[in-house]
Amino acid sequence: MKIIIDTNGFMIPVQFGVDIFEELKRLGFNEFYVPEAVVFEIEKLIKREKGSNRTAAKVARSMMERCMRIAGKGPADDVILRLAKEMGAAVLTNDIGLKRRLAESGIQTISLRQKNKLDFV
Repeated sequence: MKIIIDTNGFMIPVQFGVDIFEELKRLGFNEFYVPEAVVFEIEKLIKREKGSNRTAAKVARSMMERCMRIAGKGPADDVILRLAKEMGAAVLTNDIGLKRRLAESGIQTISLRQKNKLDFV
């Protein structure tokens, strides 16, 4: 199954110590995608943030290498929503606003649960 990973999804390993790829595999996902808009957001975080947020963004950048990059211009949330519809993909995110929009569109969403695992919303 396909899954698109949002910016904050890539931050989970550093912030909560959860291996997102192992968790996603456990849930049945085997195709990982990252939109260019998310890559751009993470690069901005690396330049702008300091301390643990910057470290998390650097780890996120290295984890993106395990994903297939997909084109898409515009705000990351809009790109993710559009691509998820087009590809029939689920989305990993902890963003409350994005989760609401995904649910309204009937798109399967994965999120951090109990600060130690990923699960379906």
